[in-house]
Amino acid sequence: MVNDDGTAKAEGAGAAATGRTVAAGRTVATGGGKKGRPRGRPRSFDRETALEKALLAFWEHGYEATSVSDLTRVMDIGAPSLYAAFGDKRSLFEEVVHVYGARYGSFTDRALAEEPTARSAVERTLREAATAYTEPGHPHGCLVVHAAANCSTPEVEQSLRDRRNANIAAFESRIRADVAAGALPPDTDSAALARHTGAMIQGMSQQARDGASREELEAVAEIAMSIWPRTGTHTG
Repeated sequence: MVNDDGTAKAEGAGAAATGRTVAAGRTVATGGGKKGRPRGRPRSFDRETALEKALLAFWEHGYEATSVSDLTRVMDIGAPSLYAAFGDKRSLFEEVVHVYGARYGSFTDRALAEEPTARSAVERTLREAATAYTEPGHPHGCLVVHAAANCSTPEVEQSLRDRRNANIAAFESRIRADVAAGALPPDTDSAALARHTGAMIQGMSQQARDGASREELEAVAEIAMSIWPRTGTHTG
């Protein structure tokens, strides 16, 4: 027998024996047999792999230009899975920035923590930026710098600005400490020198996206360091 929609109608002992029923044109397990996969079940995926793909998309195109449909395509997941695993686009981006900082952008923190002076820390930062910003295998430049371009979401723009300014503040703190310790002249303009460092890092990021090579950026870094005051000299 058939239902009104033309599908087979399960009857009596036959249906009970197989442990299956027919509903809305599809077979559904009711026990006694191997259970089928329910229609509409989200496809499983590796969260870390999907997150890395999202990171590369944001890094390449920026926050504003990367749509949810772009993300689901490159991450190879559906929108419901994206929202379930990462929240909305902004929440996903915040996680991406955190991962980027730990995986690709930690060279500044390491230099500040490991180098004995502000000068050596800045020199190492610029040198490693020249390498990191031009490495093959991922977009060039810095995600925290590039993702802010043409960003019209105030919260995201402010978050990225805070991160960039935090780096400048960290450089300024080290410079002031060196001035106090006598490693830099007492009339050193710590704030201006720190902001100069920030301008160099951000400029090198854009230059890398414009095609500058590691060697070209290293030459820029060398010139940038030539203006740094040394012990026993004056800045003015």
